[in-house]
Amino acid sequence: MELSDKEWEVIEQLIPEPPSNKPGRPWRGNREVLDGILWVLRTGAPWRDLPKEYPPYQTCHRRFQQWSSDGTLENVQMALTEMLEKRKKNKCE
Repeated sequence: MELSDKEWEVIEQLIPEPPSNKPGRPWRGNREVLDGILWVLRTGAPWRDLPKEYPPYQTCHRRFQQWSSDGTLENVQMALTEMLEKRKKNKCE
């Protein structure tokens, strides 16, 4: 399960942009990294078992640590929860 386009629209602006002047390999896209992080969180599998369809597990783990410590993942969770609550409320009306 990956983020839908609608879910991504809600949270995209909450995730910091990659540094533009950082040397080294090109920065992997935030959406694909977040999908990898969500796969690990959903399955409970070790990071090293992340399927090849996602960015390298080291990249996903590093970003997970960064986004956990700077509050990004908490903001993403709150935004998605709010979206789901609105969707649930609209279905009940």
